[in-house]
Amino acid sequence: MAVSKKSAPSWGGVKAKLADFDRAGLIGLVQDLYAASKDNQAFLHARFGLGDDVLKPYKATIDRWLSPDVFKNQDISVAKAKKAIADYQKAVGQTEGLAELMVFFCERAVGFSNEFGVQDEDYLYALVRMFAQALKAIDASPAEHQPTLLDRLDTVRHLGHNLGYGVGDDMDDLLAVHGFDDGSR
Repeated sequence: MAVSKKSAPSWGGVKAKLADFDRAGLIGLVQDLYAASKDNQAFLHARFGLGDDVLKPYKATIDRWLSPDVFKNQDISVAKAKKAIADYQKAVGQTEGLAELMVFFCERAVGFSNEFGVQDEDYLYALVRMFAQALKAIDASPAEHQPTLLDRLDTVRHLGHNLGYGVGDDMDDLLAVHGFDDGSR
C-alpha cells in the first residue's frame, strides 16, 4: 500500500480554502480569530484604526519586556519587545506609529537601564540599534511629528551617557550621521 504524502500547511492552502467561503463565512472566521487572542484583536484594531490609541497594546508589550517588574522576578526580552513593533508594522505600518513605538522602546530601555543599572551588553546594543532605527523612522515621518520625537530621543541620548559601553557616544554619532544633530543639544 502506497503512503500518500501530504504537503505542509501553507498560505497557498489556506487561500484555496478561503475561496470556498461566502461573506458570512469569512466574517465568522475573522470573528473566531478575533476571539482567539489579544494579539489578533490588537492587529485588527490597528489595521482598521479602531479605538482611541491603537498603539496602546504594542506599547504595553514593549513596556512589559523592556521594563519588567523586578519585584515579581519578571524576565527581560528584547526580542519580544521588538516583535511588538514588527506586529504593528504588519498590521498598519504607518511611519508615525512606527517612529512612536521605536522612540518608546528607547525610552523604556534607557529608563530601566538607568534605574536598575542594567549592564547587559546585548540589551544596551539593542537599545543603540533601535535608536538608529528610530532616527530612520523619524526621518520618514511627516515634518510636523519630527521635533517632538527628536526631543524625546535627545532625552534618551542624555540618559545613555550614564550607561557605559559608549552608549551615549554611539547615540551622539548616530544623530550626527542622520543629520539631526551634532550631539551638542
